[in-house]
Amino acid sequence: MFRSQRWLIPIVIIAALAVWIDWPSNPGVHIQLGETRRVDWDVSVHKGLDLQGGLQVLLEADLPDDQEITADSMSATITIIERRVNGLGVTEPLVQAQGDRRVSIELPGIENPAEAVELLKETGLLEFVDVGFTPLPAGVPVQTDLRLETSGDETPTGQVFHTVMTGAELREVSVGQDQLGKFAINFVLNSEGSRAFADHTGANVGGYLAIVLDGVAISSPQIQGQITGGRGQITGNFTVEEANDLALQLRYGALPVPLKVVNSRTVGPTLGQDSVRQSLLAGTIGFATVALFMMLYYRLPGFIAVLALALYASITFSLFKLIPVTLTLPGIAGFVLSVGVAVDANILIFERMKEELRAGRQLAHAVDEGFRRAWPSIRDSNISTLITCAILFWFGNTFGASIVKGFALTLAIGVGVSLFTAISATRTLLHTFLDWVDFEERKALFGV
Repeated sequence: MFRSQRWLIPIVIIAALAVWIDWPSNPGVHIQLGETRRVDWDVSVHKGLDLQGGLQVLLEADLPDDQEITADSMSATITIIERRVNGLGVTEPLVQAQGDRRVSIELPGIENPAEAVELLKETGLLEFVDVGFTPLPAGVPVQTDLRLETSGDETPTGQVFHTVMTGAELREVSVGQDQLGKFAINFVLNSEGSRAFADHTGANVGGYLAIVLDGVAISSPQIQGQITGGRGQITGNFTVEEANDLALQLRYGALPVPLKVVNSRTVGPTLGQDSVRQSLLAGTIGFATVALFMMLYYRLPGFIAVLALALYASITFSLFKLIPVTLTLPGIAGFVLSVGVAVDANILIFERMKEELRAGRQLAHAVDEGFRRAWPSIRDSNISTLITCAILFWFGNTFGASIVKGFALTLAIGVGVSLFTAISATRTLLHTFLDWVDFEERKALFGV
């Protein structure tokens, strides 16, 4: 009996932790460790676009239809867009290819759709330009020899400045502050850029090196002396938003394939809230129906199974928050379906246990024997479901079917947790409650 209950304390601890994580008003963990370190552990629910609203954008290659786009260049473009999107701080964005020339982007909970769209399609061509001994005001269009060479324009209008180096030599970019406490962009160059930067600054002390982004001057810092070590700073009257946007553009470089916006639309959360409410209602009705059936048919073991199901639901939802899993309507459907898988395991166990009881076995032995006989069926059915989930997840990830991917992920997590609750939690609870029951005098409690 002691061995059968060795999981009781761990199960109680896991249940208490899961309930704490699931608590709707849980603020998470936020601890300041000293002056520079801080722990921020968020346990909020991550909602998808269909539940909380947001921005949906479709981008297309801005190139002639007869110009071939390689798979590698499109893949690199998608990678850069993903990094830019992640830099926006959006919760669980979705970036996926649509055909050979289009990219679909979903940004749940985006606050400024217009700025997000501009950042996504921005090419981010950064140039360090020699402008002599006269600084250029910010916002002034700048013609450089590099841009003219790239575009093939042989008839420049106005003065053409020399590009010392480009953003390709950037190794690191971060937002910081200058000596006056204003927001600035710190950057570190690679070895080639460091040499070019040191040579130019050493030969042009007192001159100005303009920072030009996509043909527009950002700032024109003066060269006070030779700068070695490959480190520099872009200063200006930046707001925190402007500094972060510029750092994102510089950090992730130019897009290998220029893009244009085919369409963009803002999705409101109204439909999502109504769907969540109906899903919760359906889930509550389904759980209550299953619980009623289990208790009426299996009596006391059925009641214990309901406790195990409640534990299963709590652990699964806490994992959704911890991983985190972005909940969408298909994802919720996968979770609800996994409840049925958990119930199926309990039914197999109880039927085998009732067979043992009818054969005259002692109650404690019947419980163990019921689990032993039911385990092969539970194992094989759950492994088959997990294999199906893996195939669906691969399909959704390969072909951009996010609906299928979300469904497969939540179902797989639910199946994994159901194995734990059916084999460990249900068994432990059965022994805890039933080892002290005299079956010969309480047969009605077991429906035998």
